[in-house]
Amino acid sequence: MAENYKIYSKYYNLLYQDKDYKAEANYVAKRIKAFAPKTKSILEFGSGTGGHGLILQKKGFKIFGLDKSAAMVAEAKKRGLPCQAADISRFKLKNKYDTVISLFQVIGYLTDNEELTAAFLNARRHLNKDGIFIFDTWYSPAVYEQKARSRVKKMRNAEIAVKRTSKPIIDINNDVIDVRFTALVKDLASGKTSRFYESHPVRHFSAPEIGLLAKLTGFKVLTMEEFLTGKEPSGQTWNVCFILKKI
Repeated sequence: MAENYKIYSKYYNLLYQDKDYKAEANYVAKRIKAFAPKTKSILEFGSGTGGHGLILQKKGFKIFGLDKSAAMVAEAKKRGLPCQAADISRFKLKNKYDTVISLFQVIGYLTDNEELTAAFLNARRHLNKDGIFIFDTWYSPAVYEQKARSRVKKMRNAEIAVKRTSKPIIDINNDVIDVRFTALVKDLASGKTSRFYESHPVRHFSAPEIGLLAKLTGFKVLTMEEFLTGKEPSGQTWNVCFILKKI
């Protein structure tokens, strides 16, 4: 994933400037208040350029971010988020936290079972007693019912214009969608256009799968709900939030 984001991180904030980080951070804060109201400290897996963490920081949480991309970590630090470059499956910190969060399908990038299990164990290891783990994933029933489709996204700012085409390659045997990106980036000052390609394999999960993983790594599933709305998931729910408690 680090290599994927090496180039991608340069255009990340532009490509996702329409993402409602505020609404998502507010949702997470409400879930924390509901399930772990004494939370003061948060560890974020896959903190990116700080979109969620900085908002939660302003809400009074002491937050520390981890991201595999050194480029994204550098950008997040510039914006004021305490963080470091690390693999969430292999890091070790001295501190423990009240809550661990992982948003924007970061858990789905762990397509290898050993890495996935190691990340969950790391979350548990870095949580205080009765701490919770909040993360979102793509939901298998919705993936199978709705089917992934090719998409085109166009964004621009004062310096560059980006046209990104995404084509999903379905790996049905491993519950993975490999999202193949092709991006055309135009420098508006010089008129020069460059092209780059990326592959983002993302795993999707069912409720029983997460339940088993939680049991194996010392967690209890507190709830599963549609991300942002809190509704019961269905075949129309592409993005699901799981909240686990350390036991």
